[in-house]
Amino acid sequence: MDCKQDRNLERCNCTYSGCSRQGICCECLHYHLKSRQLPGCCFPQDAERTYDRSFEHFARLVSGKKV
Repeated sequence: MDCKQDRNLERCNCTYSGCSRQGICCECLHYHLKSRQLPGCCFPQDAERTYDRSFEHFARLVSGKKV
């Protein structure tokens, strides 16, 4: 299977400039899940900029109807 990195980058909202996984969703997801986190694309833009990608942060956003 070929990675569709160019197409994925169109939807990637990750603002971490040093990230080597931008647009490579499978690697990004694997990286974050092993740390009990979700990738930036799961968060609204203002929440993504905090770099708090924890499950708990996501749950707070869902509870507050922000996701």
